[in-house]
Amino acid sequence: MSDRLRGSGPLATAAILAAVMLISGCTDSADADKGDGIKVVTTIGIIADMTRQIGGDRVDVTTIVPENGDVHSYEPSPGDAKKVVDADLALTNGLLLEEQSIIKMIDSNLPEGARKVAVAELASKHGGLVMPLTEDLGLDVLWLGLAVTGKRFEGEIQLAATALKGPGDLFVYLADTFGEPTMYFDSSDGFDTKDTVTLPPGAHTHVNWAFTERGDYTLTLAATRVNKDGSIAPLGEADYTFAVGKKPGPGRAFDLGHTDLAVDTDNPDLYIKRDDEPHVAAEGSVLVAPDLAWTHIPDDPRYTFLGPKGGKIWQLPQAVLGKHVHGEEDPHLWENPINGLAYARVVAEELTRSDPDGAAVYAKNAERYLTALDDLRQYVTAKLATIPAPNRNLITTHDAFGYLAQAHNMKIAGFVVPNPGMEPSAAQITKLSETIRDLKVPAVFVEPNLARRASVLRQVAADLSVQVCMLYGDTFNPDDPGYIPMMRHNADELARCLT
Repeated sequence: MSDRLRGSGPLATAAILAAVMLISGCTDSADADKGDGIKVVTTIGIIADMTRQIGGDRVDVTTIVPENGDVHSYEPSPGDAKKVVDADLALTNGLLLEEQSIIKMIDSNLPEGARKVAVAELASKHGGLVMPLTEDLGLDVLWLGLAVTGKRFEGEIQLAATALKGPGDLFVYLADTFGEPTMYFDSSDGFDTKDTVTLPPGAHTHVNWAFTERGDYTLTLAATRVNKDGSIAPLGEADYTFAVGKKPGPGRAFDLGHTDLAVDTDNPDLYIKRDDEPHVAAEGSVLVAPDLAWTHIPDDPRYTFLGPKGGKIWQLPQAVLGKHVHGEEDPHLWENPINGLAYARVVAEELTRSDPDGAAVYAKNAERYLTALDDLRQYVTAKLATIPAPNRNLITTHDAFGYLAQAHNMKIAGFVVPNPGMEPSAAQITKLSETIRDLKVPAVFVEPNLARRASVLRQVAADLSVQVCMLYGDTFNPDDPGYIPMMRHNADELARCLT
């Protein structure tokens, strides 16, 4: 594929620089001295770094998610709101990468007339490549989440648990990166307004489903659409049947696979959504938590709501650690250097829209930075080409590297993340060990900001005498920060550890 078709190289660089200048309607570098520049707030360090590279001294850049923070779960503070109040431009990643509360905080505090731009959602028009998000952890029980389908709209969906029939209690909760639980539905004290989940349009989230007794359960969920103007519209309700620790009764049973209890905003309906079937009626279906799903309540004061430590529950696991609300597309575009180029083009264009007087500065800086990014693309390609074909299996603690793998003929072998707050089962550890052994994986990869996720991976690697190496997914090496150093490090580390 040529550089022009890839969206990189001199022709593409010239095109974006021309576009930047056209937005402002000027090409005279003297115009760069007019005005005082702008204030830009970004959600993640990668976009902040690109903004500083292209904006130079004309931009004052602040970032909401701190370095080494988890963008999927970070909760904004009052100090973050102050950053937004003074901003002329807000640059998010989009594609539901950020925790929903971050986006709501930006929407509530951004001044009138200031722009909010989701960089990843504009990348494709600048040569970016967007791929669907695929998740397959090979669990031996049902992986059950919550989802919103239908056309995107300005607003949110509220999904409420209104009734439960069964022999015990149900706790539906989400654990963040550090294992801290957030309760969604808790039947132990009766359902009320607090037993409500708020999800953005197009979202999907993983949660834990913990039952305290064997038997048959029926959970009633009701959905409401809340529009940006505050108006609401009921979207109906549905009864979901569960068979816990026993054989399912009449109906179609679901006991394996990635499955969601879903809300359709176009045709008000609550139903079951699976990877291989987009719509299954809730009525006549049975969701199975088999007897092998039982586990002991951990010795952790944060989980006393489940019962006394050592007690028995039947749990369908969240599996992926952290708040993991996401959409249908993989939002980690920057891990493919081609998309890094596309991000930079979006940033250059949006800076010029918000600050036309700085067009010449942005064009000059963008030319330099795009050249450096194209050099990076070639460097990463050449470096990863040295990895032997049998070694192109990537096992990590985070699902952020799909774009990198796709661009360089690698495979995400993955592994089952331990259930948050619980000890990993012998079966999970065995499966991880077998994957590493069968694929003859020479190394596994951890991320510095997700160290707590890596304990099992490190232990299994030590048992099998496999090297443990370091990758940066959405944070920087503090000794050499920046998008380009991050990507060069990842390429070097992959080549070193897998060759």
